[in-house]
Amino acid sequence: MPSLDASVALPFLRHNRLYLDSPFVLAPLAGYTDLAFRLLCRELGAGLVFSEMISSHGLLYNQKKTWEMLQSMPEERPLVVQLFGSDPAIMAAAAARLSSLPIDMIDLNMGCPVRKVTKKGGGAALMKDPVRAESIIRAVCSASSLPVSVKFRSGYDAGHINAVDFGQMAENAGAALLSVHGRTWAQAFGGRADWQVICAVKKAVAIPVIGNGDILTPAAGLSAMEETGCDAVMVGRGALINPWLFGGQECPETLATRLPLLQRYLALAEEFLPVERVLFKIKNQVAKLLTGLPGVGTWRQVLYTCKDTEDIMQVLERFLEEDLPQSAEQSSS
Repeated sequence: MPSLDASVALPFLRHNRLYLDSPFVLAPLAGYTDLAFRLLCRELGAGLVFSEMISSHGLLYNQKKTWEMLQSMPEERPLVVQLFGSDPAIMAAAAARLSSLPIDMIDLNMGCPVRKVTKKGGGAALMKDPVRAESIIRAVCSASSLPVSVKFRSGYDAGHINAVDFGQMAENAGAALLSVHGRTWAQAFGGRADWQVICAVKKAVAIPVIGNGDILTPAAGLSAMEETGCDAVMVGRGALINPWLFGGQECPETLATRLPLLQRYLALAEEFLPVERVLFKIKNQVAKLLTGLPGVGTWRQVLYTCKDTEDIMQVLERFLEEDLPQSAEQSSS
């Protein structure tokens, strides 16, 4: 049976091994996996963290917002930066620039189902165009001095489950690591992840495979690793609600027990993020971390009126004052 605190060595072809101190990995999540949240998850025990997806065009044309998203700290490494786009030459040029940064790997987004990405031929749309996908992977691998990974899905719909062929193509094109989400493009984030597809990909390739989809608890992650034989598991939406799982814990049931982590996240956000510009993102993350608490709907409405992180902290403290008597009643009943 796999262990949450077991170290993992990912042997990369043509590159040195990457050593993780846990097989639980933070997924790339647009709007969420910024520097503050990545640092938080590493502190909690995540073995590897991925950035938000980075636009190859934005990187190449020096867009200020794109470069701000690439801010990193030594404490969060090993760090993977995810790149998206659909033009092999632009992706390669962007990867060459990324190779000079203090990161450990470049990931290619070939699994995002969101229309603003797929309508331009990127993300999961590349699963319908494996020839272009292969051109991108080969171009990026040639341009990058870092190992390159590819994140993709089980297929583009229920009638076209092509993850095994796609994974073998990515390996032959030079990818050092595969991350496979067990849902199709058509499913987006609905339904259930198909772990048998991930198992089939793992059996079909020689490079490491990370499984992704429906990892909401430590037990679910370890079970998925045992079932599929994958080298690690990637936690996406589950990490937004329960980042404690990186340390092997279930989500705390009261605000009092969640508050230290909320305080730490706000401190990291204040230190490392342009708070005025991304305040709405910070509120979203705090709202996710409150999921499941009694009366949370009302307090979320108040949360979204906050003007800064100090306001957010004051709202949480007021929420705590109401929550403590309820928690005491529940524990005595």
